[in-house]
Amino acid sequence: TCHLGNGASITAVEGGKSDITDFYAFQGANTNNMVFVANVQGLISPSSSSAAKFDENVMVEFNIDNNGNNVEDLVIQAIPRNGKMYFFGPVAPGTAGTSSTVKTSNAIGSVDITAYGSSAIVASQNGVSMFAGLRDDPFFFDFGQFSAILGGTATSFNNPGTDTFAGSNVMSIVIEVPKSQ
Repeated sequence: TCHLGNGASITAVEGGKSDITDFYAFQGANTNNMVFVANVQGLISPSSSSAAKFDENVMVEFNIDNNGNNVEDLVIQAIPRNGKMYFFGPVAPGTAGTSSTVKTSNAIGSVDITAYGSSAIVASQNGVSMFAGLRDDPFFFDFGQFSAILGGTATSFNNPGTDTFAGSNVMSIVIEVPKSQ
């Protein structure tokens, strides 16, 4: 549940436009930075891609644990509105756990959401880079072979295997921040 500060709240529901398909965190090409990626709305077909958009009632929050206690010390929040993705943080959460309050006083910046078929739009402000838009699903998985292994008709994956998700798309949110933040 996300509390918007005006008495309204948003609750994410499994499936649909609020379903997170993948999450990635890795060191940036600039080793002083960390990159966070959240993909939502998996398996968007090419025929549905032009209509795909972020749900304006869904906030994606990256929870960052800096001390290994499995409780977020910082959050980065991403909220879509009117063709832009707005980013807030990194900031200590109002409440740790599954309920969040939007930290609008800690605005990082915004980026235009890249339209289907367009070159990626990346915004950079104060050492932070941001992207939001439709992208090819990066996850490789041979679901047919996996099912055969579970069914007992195969014992291992094939090399190279079949990319079950090839050609499907996801809505991606990417932010790169300096580790110092």
